[in-house]
Amino acid sequence: MSIDNNRIETIGRVKLDLTSYNGEDKYSDGTVEDELLEIARDRSAAEFQDIIEESASWPVLYHLSELRENIVEWLPIDKSMKVLEVGSGCGAITGRLSEKAGSVTCCDLSLKRSRINAYRHQYNENITIHVGNFTDVEKSLDRDFDYICLIGVFEYARGYVDSADPYGDFLKLIKSHLKPGGSIAIAIENRFGLKYWAGCREDHLGTYFSSIEGYPDGGVVRTFTDRKLIEIARASGFTEYHMYYPYPDYKFMTNLYSDSRLPRKGELKDNMRNFDRDRLLLFNEKDAYDTILDEGLFNLYSNSYMMILGPGPDVAYARYSNDRAQGYRIVTEMITQDGVPVIRKRALNVEAAEHLRNMADAYKKLKKRYTGRDCRLSIAPVVLSEDGMTLTMDYIKGVTLEEMLDECLARNDEEGFVSLFKEYMDRISYGEERAEITDIDLIFSNILINGNKWTVIDFEWTTNDIWKSRDLGFRSIYCYVLEDKKRDKLSLDLIMDLLNINANTAAELREQEMAFQKSVTAGHRSLGEIREIIGNRVTDIESLDSGRTGDDPGLNMRPQVYEDTGRGFNEEESYFADGFPFTMEVPAGRRAMRVDPCSAFCLVRVGEITWNGVPVPRGMLSFRTNGRKVGHDTYAFATSDPGFTISLKGLEERPINLFAVDMHVTELDPETAAGIG
Repeated sequence: MSIDNNRIETIGRVKLDLTSYNGEDKYSDGTVEDELLEIARDRSAAEFQDIIEESASWPVLYHLSELRENIVEWLPIDKSMKVLEVGSGCGAITGRLSEKAGSVTCCDLSLKRSRINAYRHQYNENITIHVGNFTDVEKSLDRDFDYICLIGVFEYARGYVDSADPYGDFLKLIKSHLKPGGSIAIAIENRFGLKYWAGCREDHLGTYFSSIEGYPDGGVVRTFTDRKLIEIARASGFTEYHMYYPYPDYKFMTNLYSDSRLPRKGELKDNMRNFDRDRLLLFNEKDAYDTILDEGLFNLYSNSYMMILGPGPDVAYARYSNDRAQGYRIVTEMITQDGVPVIRKRALNVEAAEHLRNMADAYKKLKKRYTGRDCRLSIAPVVLSEDGMTLTMDYIKGVTLEEMLDECLARNDEEGFVSLFKEYMDRISYGEERAEITDIDLIFSNILINGNKWTVIDFEWTTNDIWKSRDLGFRSIYCYVLEDKKRDKLSLDLIMDLLNINANTAAELREQEMAFQKSVTAGHRSLGEIREIIGNRVTDIESLDSGRTGDDPGLNMRPQVYEDTGRGFNEEESYFADGFPFTMEVPAGRRAMRVDPCSAFCLVRVGEITWNGVPVPRGMLSFRTNGRKVGHDTYAFATSDPGFTISLKGLEERPINLFAVDMHVTELDPETAAGIG
């Protein structure tokens, strides 16, 4: 690091301009920023995922996760363009902008965060960071930027601009630095986001329902509905705007929707997205979203917005698959070419180009397999670009097999479900005896049905090993049930009879699936698993006894049970028991169970724990706890989140299993618990 007399600090190839810095950082996440600075300075980006998982810390996840980049990755920025990033913070998206653009000019109030950003991207020579209040910095900035990014910034406009109309005046100020034909990208939370109604605390204030109630306690931050954002933009002189809807939100976006490609029923099922605080769970957000979609109100309740002011991108939809090993990281987009929708898959790095080439080869082999007079399964044709970085196919209309099966379950039409499943098995088994390839990703959501035509629209995972159609059918059902708890009503006994498999074969196939998933993710934890290790609790409204208040100690003394279905423990796959002892029916396919005996500091004496009447082993590999053993089968917990994890590996599995637990729990005051534990 070096500093010259003109207040220009250099870190690697990145320049920090301190001309407008007054010596005071206006905001900070506290001591974690020292940790982030050390990480950025001494560790490589390739280590960040391991660091995130080891730290189990929300700030570390938030500032270092590569998934933060998704919100700008899809923007049509290229090396001919100049980009201005206002509120660049610790550089979560700066690196991606630097890869895409010719130059990136950053502005941020915090010197420490700007240094983290600089160390993080010290080998990038096209980044300049200005430190100071934007209204001071902007006077020296260029006025011909192609793109200006306000990612999580616009809601703080009152902190930048002191005027009667801070949001409108801030937009006008930003617009003055835009070249003709340029665009402004604004990512912001929706004050009416469904997660707030469902019991998440407001992102900035940490209070319940504050944005919905109009910020009664004041403060600087303000978020808006889409209608209000459009109103502010029009009043600020913008005549062209385009609304996008990042899901689950803009911070860790996995899907991007637009008015020309809104979500379909059943798609919005990844909703447990608060990582920083405890929350309530007042209703099932997936079901609520399905109702909202039926009513055509998604834009009002989307958790976040991405507003593009100026010419809009040609992307109507994007789905990111970059929580994987490097060689599998791609994005699937619906774009418009010559007024016609087209599906495009892009490699997000050079390593993933081979994955696209494999898909192109897979198409040829699958086309060969599924060709014949009696074949009733079509394979969507794909075209690989000359550079091997994109794969395109025609947009195919239809309804997914998954949607049709869901409709059967919703109306309790078992006969219709079985009929569709049998037809699925008949169609995918064609050519099995002469196959050279197996598409192991023939899951129900990858098959579009239009009349009598069934088309496979995704064959990302194929193998030269030949799987039995029975095994493909089991994998499809397994994935189908995992994705939505409502599908647990499906009779697994019935499916196993249809596939002619027994419990031992099913267990082997589940292990095969787990091994496959680990190979795709390179063994890293999913976001859902990271949320669990961060440890913020979810209080399900259904767990609250009628008439009890939050001060009633009985509220905290109910055991909560979690099921690991292959995705780790998460709140959506948990439920409360009335007390001990309890016996619960658990469907097949669970890898482990977790029992939280209460939500308080406590002393727990563990009684009998059985699985299908057989005592569960108490060895370290099968029985783990975050408490301290203080006596025979007795544990003290100096935490309000006590838990026991019970591995089911090696235990007999039935289609429906009986899990019985007996514990004696004594609540302790924190001081006593700390002394014991």
